[in-house]
Amino acid sequence: MAKPNLLLCFDAFGTLFSPKGAVAQQYAEVARQCGITEFSDNELQSRLLAAIKEEREQNPNYGKATGLGATKWWTNVIHKTFTPLIRSDQALPPTLVPKLMHRFSSSEGYDAQRDLVPALRALRHEKSLQGFDKVVIGVVTNSDDRVPSILSSFGLNVSPARYGSEDEMDANHEDRYDIDFHCMSYDVGVEKPDTRIFNAAELMLSRIIAARHGKAPAEADLQSWQKVYVGDEYAKDVVGSTDAGWNPVLLDVHGTSTQVTSLEDCPPQALQDLFKEYAVVRVRSIRGLASWLTGREWETK
Repeated sequence: MAKPNLLLCFDAFGTLFSPKGAVAQQYAEVARQCGITEFSDNELQSRLLAAIKEEREQNPNYGKATGLGATKWWTNVIHKTFTPLIRSDQALPPTLVPKLMHRFSSSEGYDAQRDLVPALRALRHEKSLQGFDKVVIGVVTNSDDRVPSILSSFGLNVSPARYGSEDEMDANHEDRYDIDFHCMSYDVGVEKPDTRIFNAAELMLSRIIAARHGKAPAEADLQSWQKVYVGDEYAKDVVGSTDAGWNPVLLDVHGTSTQVTSLEDCPPQALQDLFKEYAVVRVRSIRGLASWLTGREWETK
């Protein structure tokens, strides 16, 4: 009997990476580097939250809905945040927007989860992945379009394939990337827990299979794939993926979700059998997930 295949997708913010400290504090640090100093941290935080709220109302989905685009959307947020904090005869420093945009599009503003790169590579290339023949790794997240550049800045090889893009995929796609595709709410137009964002990920899987085999997959081909989603928010990630027919893994770094069975406490077994017994399992880290799925501990690099 042919082995099953695995579609393994991850949330991004809070799961694969997190901000290096509070976002408002990072805004304050950059502003002071650029020469804006006459404000308090509390005042900046209040202005930032108000600017984001106003921009969301005027230009939903990071400006995608109105044709503004994410870069201009965040530029507007930055201007609305800092303009009230400077004198009326002053202009914003020309370096402020570029510095903030770069910071929050890269590892300058975010920390990867511990051992993220070797963990994903163990999942991607491990031949004994608990009885699976092939694995496709994707990112399904509520975010704008910065996620691929953030992940690339950590040293991951990230495919340009994303939902809504017409970029061609080649037959060697599986051998080139640590992450095979992205489905961001910015591109899909809906956010988790809406099941349509998970349906979008299944469409991306179909594209990858078609590229590998030179033809669109049959329904039977898709049914051979077990779909697993890893995220840190129960209401969005667990509920959304379950409603879409996926198997959820809750990332619980601090071990607080004690009512959910810990994957690390489960004996080695096929994932199909695990999820027949448990509707959802939790894991403390991406490294722990990789160790359980590969059936071995591995060295960090």
